[in-house]
Amino acid sequence: MDGSGHLALPVDDDDLPFDPADVAIEDGDVFESLEPAVQEWWLDEFGEFVPEHEGFFTPPQRGAIPTIHEGTNTLVCAPTGSGKTLASFTSIINDLYRTARETDDGLENSVYCLYVSPLKSLANDIHRNLEVPLDGIERIVDERDDGAESIAEIRHAIRHGDTSSSDRQRMLEETPHILNTTPETLAILLNSPKFREKLRSVEYVIVDEIHSLAAGKRGTHLAVSLERLEAMTEGDLTRIGCSATIEPLSRVAEFLVGREEPGGDPRDYEIVDARFAREFDMRLECPTDDLINTPREVVQERFYRMLHEHVQDHTNTLVFTNTRSGAERVLHNLRERFDAYDEANSGCHHGSLSKDVRQGIEARLKDGDLDVVTTSTSLELGIDMPHVDLVVQVGSPKSVAALLQRIGRAGHRVGQTVTGRVIALDRDELLECAVMLKKATEGFVDSVSIPENAQDVAAQHVYGMAIAEIRPEAELTAILRRADPYRNYGEDEYESLMRYLTAEYAGLEERNVYAKVWRDENDPPDGQHHHEEFPVGEPLVGKRGRLARVIYMTNIGTIPDSFTCDVYTRASDEWVGQLDEQYLDTLEKGDVFVLGGSNFEYRYRRGSKVYVDRTSARPTVPSWYSERLPLSSDLGREILAFQDELLERYEAGGPPRVRAWLREFPLDDDSVRAIARLFDHQCRYAGTESVSTPDRLAIEVVRDRAEYERHYYVHSAYGRRVNDGLSRLLAYRCAQEATANVRVAVADNGFVLSMPLNRKVDIDGIIADLEAEQVRTDLRASLSETDLLQRYFRINATRSLMILKRYKGYEKSASEQQVSSEMLLGFADELEEFAVIEETYREILEDKLNVREIEDIVGAIDAGDLAVSRRQLDSPTPRAFGLATLSASDVVLAEDESAALQSFHERVLEEIGDESLAGLTGGSDDE
Repeated sequence: MDGSGHLALPVDDDDLPFDPADVAIEDGDVFESLEPAVQEWWLDEFGEFVPEHEGFFTPPQRGAIPTIHEGTNTLVCAPTGSGKTLASFTSIINDLYRTARETDDGLENSVYCLYVSPLKSLANDIHRNLEVPLDGIERIVDERDDGAESIAEIRHAIRHGDTSSSDRQRMLEETPHILNTTPETLAILLNSPKFREKLRSVEYVIVDEIHSLAAGKRGTHLAVSLERLEAMTEGDLTRIGCSATIEPLSRVAEFLVGREEPGGDPRDYEIVDARFAREFDMRLECPTDDLINTPREVVQERFYRMLHEHVQDHTNTLVFTNTRSGAERVLHNLRERFDAYDEANSGCHHGSLSKDVRQGIEARLKDGDLDVVTTSTSLELGIDMPHVDLVVQVGSPKSVAALLQRIGRAGHRVGQTVTGRVIALDRDELLECAVMLKKATEGFVDSVSIPENAQDVAAQHVYGMAIAEIRPEAELTAILRRADPYRNYGEDEYESLMRYLTAEYAGLEERNVYAKVWRDENDPPDGQHHHEEFPVGEPLVGKRGRLARVIYMTNIGTIPDSFTCDVYTRASDEWVGQLDEQYLDTLEKGDVFVLGGSNFEYRYRRGSKVYVDRTSARPTVPSWYSERLPLSSDLGREILAFQDELLERYEAGGPPRVRAWLREFPLDDDSVRAIARLFDHQCRYAGTESVSTPDRLAIEVVRDRAEYERHYYVHSAYGRRVNDGLSRLLAYRCAQEATANVRVAVADNGFVLSMPLNRKVDIDGIIADLEAEQVRTDLRASLSETDLLQRYFRINATRSLMILKRYKGYEKSASEQQVSSEMLLGFADELEEFAVIEETYREILEDKLNVREIEDIVGAIDAGDLAVSRRQLDSPTPRAFGLATLSASDVVLAEDESAALQSFHERVLEEIGDESLAGLTGGSDDE
């Protein structure tokens, strides 16, 4: 900086598009921290002064470059396309060039920076953030050639599961200074005798898209790998996390940095919060203000017309749907209805398509060659799409974080407004999306829940550390407990894990589950284990088995295999189709589902075969259930708060007051009118107490004489995970009281318990009798002998290396793993505190069913903070229409769903009278 506070630039002022003498550059200190060659490259690449940034750097770059430069652990949270990954690489490249220049021999033949991403496609898509800077800076240095900067080449490479053996060997001989990899490959490298030595020089680790890792076991696995890496490196690691949408930032930062000492405080870190550094233009649209009476074909016609007009008004449009089949269907309909679309300018991208097809779509998206691409979730992360200027979300993405992540794919350049449109096609999703968009504009983001004390991941890492080298047990447990997910890992959990890993349980080895490690005090010379480098008496841990390293290298990872199950009728053993095994998580004996246009009642599964009975009964579980993301519980609670506010306005001034309030939301007029009409009908038919709020849980009881069933509609808008657990808990209690089979149908905004009319339960009494401290025990008991338990035990047994996917050249398919796990489950379930069983229950209860939320709900009822309001009705209320027609939402039953909705709607109108329509179809909106 010169004396006037202006920046002394390394290029001629005449080359700049502004006059440095007239402009105060706010980020001059950031710029001056860079090496001259890096400064010049930056000006060549991004030289324009950006008035809204008051300098050369975007907000995340301005915040992150100095903290990384100082070696501070940093979490950078900013929208997609705002330059956060480039900020990380810029600091690191700058430091490597300085090191190369100041060191006589230049950089060592080893790794200095690890870039860890959740997707191989992310690891492959580093051109903009790494290759361009490196090539550009090297060119500048070569052009100068003044001897002032004698610089060695900075090498980079990609290493993941698809990397060839020849490329892996080449990396040993000529090691990349920056290595791009995945969490799984990093764990393998830590146990590779030769390559792990190349990691001792690592100074930086970038974890990209950290939000997609933290909430699952891949993130848990990575957290331990980072502590193992930290323990073997020559200095402290500088950890950098990058994310577009995540909350709470401090919790995620603690996950990233871990602990200095087991049980101690988190390592120091800085948060660069630039989540709202870009302008968002988001709006909710609906094809009609009456989603009940407007014929389905009219709704569809208007929807595709809206979508077509959006695509035509923009350069490249990305359309997100909630299922893969939905993405295919939207593209098909666009091509059928309009001549403007063909294979040359439109495409579909999702995980079921071949790798070649996906990569072809990605390449054409990057180049801006496609007018429109439909997708489900596969393009939420990854490739840079600079030409996409509109994202359309069809239906609810189920969380503000997912909404922002998807819409953030548009306007992928600094200074561009992020444009997103959400189109809702049913009333429940209309309400969800209205709240979601309003909360998004207010800066709300759903909180992430990080798994804790996962025994299966701990099993892999303890085994891996024992294979890498014999080491003191205290060192091994310290590494584990410095990882944030294990900061509260107790002695009981560790002892349970070691009893499994040392095969202390009688009968394990007879079932081909062998000891993986030994643990022993370092004995005198005549003892079983003696290692002179350690003091006698110090507890040590080492590997068991000659094939330990091969078993570990070929079986680690946390992503479960899955398979499809063949479905047969019990009566004739007739094959009727296939089901994805994830769908079986939702099925209990007696549930009815649609397959191939027919209805079947689920009976049981044996391995990869499902046995059913044909039935004419109404379906209870829709076919899309397992594919759609669940509503976040945070957003569910915001919907309850929204309903409370809406009721206040309704009671104060009826529908006109409600409409006036809703116009403060980013909604079109049809959406405003549809939501106002929904609640007017609801309140006139069943009263305001039929609507759930933060301090009221509404339940309606409806007798269905046609089906000879009684339905309990529970309006628990806490999201599907909580509702799944709460419904299982209540169904378990109801079945005990009624001595009858209780069918369950679960959605995001509630659930339905159904039982024969000649069985009746005191639902109020059952809920009142629930005790928060008993919830976990009862819910665990309700899981006994379920397919959900069987599936998760197989996944955890495989992750824990109790079942080996690969052994001596043979690979077990997921269905074969399932058969093996079913043979082990009964035995393992009888063992006391068996780590793999305990982890299975923990994962289902905590990670899948949100048991802690359920405990809070039950506790609030016990304390009188949450009242239960029950109404007996002859027909479902408008807020229950979605629950009542849950399974009719299968495509094959679209007409049935419309007919059912019309029937329910007519019953409601008959009850409340035609005068309820006054003020909804006309009149002033300012009344």
